[in-house]
Amino acid sequence: MRAVTLHNGNLGVTELTDPTPGPGQLLTKVLACGICGSDLHAAKHLDEFIKMQQRTSRDPESILDPGTPLVMGHEFCSEVIGVGSGVDQGRIGQRVCSLPVSVATGRPATIGYSNTHSGGFAELLLVDDAIALTVPPDCPTELATLTEPTAVSLHAVNKAALDPGHVALIVGCGPVGLGVIAWLRHKGHGPIVAADFSPARRALAADLGADLVIDPAQESPYQRWEDLAWPADADRTNPMIRFMGITPKPTVIFECVGVPGVIDQVMDGAMRDTRIIVVGVCMGTDQFEPTTGIAKELELRFVLGYGADEFAESLAELATGSLGLDRLITGSVDLTDTPQAFTDLADPERHAKILVRP
Repeated sequence: MRAVTLHNGNLGVTELTDPTPGPGQLLTKVLACGICGSDLHAAKHLDEFIKMQQRTSRDPESILDPGTPLVMGHEFCSEVIGVGSGVDQGRIGQRVCSLPVSVATGRPATIGYSNTHSGGFAELLLVDDAIALTVPPDCPTELATLTEPTAVSLHAVNKAALDPGHVALIVGCGPVGLGVIAWLRHKGHGPIVAADFSPARRALAADLGADLVIDPAQESPYQRWEDLAWPADADRTNPMIRFMGITPKPTVIFECVGVPGVIDQVMDGAMRDTRIIVVGVCMGTDQFEPTTGIAKELELRFVLGYGADEFAESLAELATGSLGLDRLITGSVDLTDTPQAFTDLADPERHAKILVRP
């Protein structure tokens, strides 16, 4: 099969041996696979990615070897063309999405970030029958590929544990931040403030339901967010205001950037008692001032991934079209043009999400 591999820091198309489905596995033909921000980071900073694995993994054999070709791609929709033993032949012909993990071989692997289990930037892909969800017939393949990043956004919203009336600020309107906006609107939370330097991303944020969209280069998103939280007639300069029983609405910030220094900036801009949901994945070392969080009694919640139920809910809602996330898809490429797509995604004015169609 043809596949895009990352080998010693270089992306290129190569020929690999076709995979064979083992017990409990599905052999699938990849129909489309989204390029994720973590794919971009891994391709550019694989050494940092490997260091992150070394810090967090309990299985030394799961650590990536940069000298072994890696096939990335974990946001996939594929068609079943073969099955391993113990799998119903009726699966053949179905379109499926799956959590990007595999345990069928007895050794857990993260699909797309494992030297032993190739991802979706390839013509063929193995997935576990037990966790592969059938894509509803009326769900376009393009939308189905958004299941994984949409589940990340849903998990972040769920972990925020919002009450009615929370005033939300989303810092960073890449695909995951935009997904957070869509889920907040879908679940009836608001008002929603979104901030991003990119005009194109701000436009998408407004389309997806943000009540107020801010260019941080022109004004502070934190000030406008505070304005929405406090009663209109409250004198916020009065140091005794909270002792007088005048308080803002509950507040939450979703940090969806993942660049060193942003958590510190968010903590500086946050109001007292704000819940901060760290969604952006910062691969490098970061730092912030703990006294800021102590003085303001801030709550930091770090989130990762999603649960199987959140993955299934995301696919179901995408199939209805209710989230409006189809507008995130701004381009598609074949395997040959995939390395260039990694470069093109660095410009947020051109693209939000590019799909690879092997």
